[in-house]
Parts: sequence; C-alpha cells; structure tokens
Amino acid sequence: MSAQKSKAVFLKNYPKGMPEAGDFDTREIELAAPGEGEMLLRTVWMSVDPYMRGRMRPEVKSYIPPFSLDAPLEGGAVSEVVESNVAGFAPGDYVVDFSGGWKEYYLSKGERTQKVDPNLAPLSAYLGVLGMPGMTAWAGVTQILKPKEGETMFVSGAAGAVGSVVCQLGKAKGCRVIASAGSKAKCDWLEKEAGVDVALNYKDYKDARELTKALAAAAPKGVDCYFENVGGMHLEAALNCIGFGGRIALCGMIAVYNEQEPVPGPPNLVNLIGRGVMARGFIVSEFMDKAMEFAAEVAPLLAQGKIKFQESVYDGLDKAPDAFIGLFKGENMGKAVIRVGPDRLS
Repeated sequence: MSAQKSKAVFLKNYPKGMPEAGDFDTREIELAAPGEGEMLLRTVWMSVDPYMRGRMRPEVKSYIPPFSLDAPLEGGAVSEVVESNVAGFAPGDYVVDFSGGWKEYYLSKGERTQKVDPNLAPLSAYLGVLGMPGMTAWAGVTQILKPKEGETMFVSGAAGAVGSVVCQLGKAKGCRVIASAGSKAKCDWLEKEAGVDVALNYKDYKDARELTKALAAAAPKGVDCYFENVGGMHLEAALNCIGFGGRIALCGMIAVYNEQEPVPGPPNLVNLIGRGVMARGFIVSEFMDKAMEFAAEVAPLLAQGKIKFQESVYDGLDKAPDAFIGLFKGENMGKAVIRVGPDRLS
C-alpha cells in the first residue's frame, strides 16, 4: 500500500490556564505504508478526557509523559484495521487503541490495542461505559469504596462519563446515592434515568458552607463513601459530612486542573483523623489485571438496561479541541466523543 495522508491535531503551545482553540492546530501528515509488525488503523471514534490536561503541563511530574509539541496528540480511539502485518489483527477488525486519538489514520504495533465486538454495544461505548471511564468507575467503587448495602454514597461530577457509572453501580449495590452535577438537565437525568436518590445542582450553592447544608440534608446519617471527581468545595463539603469509618476514592479534581497557582487544600482535612477516614488516590491502570472482572459485572448490567449512559457527540476531527475544552466548562452530558469517520469505509 502507498503512503497514507491523514489529518492530525497538534498542540501549538502548552495552554496557560483554561485551554483555548488557539492552542491547537490541525495539520496534514503523511504515513508510510505499514512495515513488518505494524498495522494501519483508521479512527472511527475518539475520546477526550480530563486527564489529558495534565499531559499539557510539562513542568508537572505525572504518571504519564507530557504531550510533545512536535507530534500529534494521542488518546483513546475506536478504530478499524485497514491493513495489518500484526498477527491476530485483520482488515475490518475493530479495536480500541490508546494512541489513535486526535488523528484520522495512524500506525500501530498492536501493543496498546484490544479487539472489540461491534455487535455487543455501539462502538463509541468502548470509549465510555465499557472503556476506560467505566473501568475507572468500577475500580473506584469495588476496589476502594467497597460499599455495603444501606450505606450512603456521594458522587461529584456525577453526570460525567465516570461519575454516572459510579452512581449506578452504587445503586446496584444497595446504596443511597447522592449526586452532584452542574445543571438542572443533568440533575434531572441522574434522578429519572440513573436512579439516584438526590441530585444536587452545585451551581445553586455559592460556597462549601451552602453545599454542606444541602449534602447534610440529603444524607442525614452522614456520607459513608465519597467518589471524588471535582475537588474544591465538593471535597470540603464531603469532609464535613463524612461519617466515622468513611472511605474516599480520589479519582480526579477537575476544578483545579487549569489553575496556574497552587490551590490551598480544604481547611477541614483534620476530619480524616477523628473520623477514621480512608482516602486513596488511584489511576485506572493500577487495576487493569481486573479488566475481566469489570467486564463480567458491567456488561450484563448494560445489556439489562440497569446501567444507562449518555454521550455528547461531536462530528469531525476538527471539533476535537472544542470537545476537550468543553469538558472544563461542564458542557458535556456523559461521555464526550468525536465521530472522526464512518463505521466502515464504503
């Protein structure tokens, strides 16, 4: 096969504060024909996720290397195999690959690649409820929070790709679930579709004190489990309401990702001591050895309609920067995904 041309998104510069459209640049690149041990993949769906913001801060040491200004961005994608010199992969196969995002075509050695079944679920679901966000939610709930029937769980960022699955896993395990999200529409979906007991619109509260009052009213017996996606006043309110022996899964703190100066921690961290609280930070890669357990629990719940999901769909690779920036403005309902190309080439 001859060389393949492809559109790809690059960083023009590392963002200062909130990312802007001018920080990104779409260019055309040329890929050589796949060599021995390589395959050519065509991106069908790509993902944007909050963790990518950390990769745009080269001055901060993290668990994953920063993006380069000299290469296309990368991230999770569902792709179709176009040509393959990799054993086990054939043209027409669909795969999830974690270097495929932000570009139309790319070469892969199959090292971070897994086949997926297009008949089991919509392809985009492998970037959300059946992908990294779903696995993140499952790991935080089952491996860290370990909720018991009758306990109260509080979830911030509850209408997002991770939080919405956390809420529904909590309900499946018999918990009273209190969710926080940033709009009436999101709260309505959480209560009517995801089945949470109480959904709080955090924009109705001007500070942690007001949010604490609302959370305390919704959780009169205290919070047993807190799944942290946001930070800021959510963490402070959760620490005010956490019960003795409470557990906190620290997944993300999107409220501070774009801050240019260090943000002071909540003033009530001392509650962790007197109430015997366990707080544990984690990243999903720690638990990849349990991926089969995740699939065995979540896939049947999805098939039975006991886990529902939403997507914010953007059309075209050029929309990827908008989708990414929208994460930090609370614009997405559920998982933000970009439809890069058709499911199959005609």
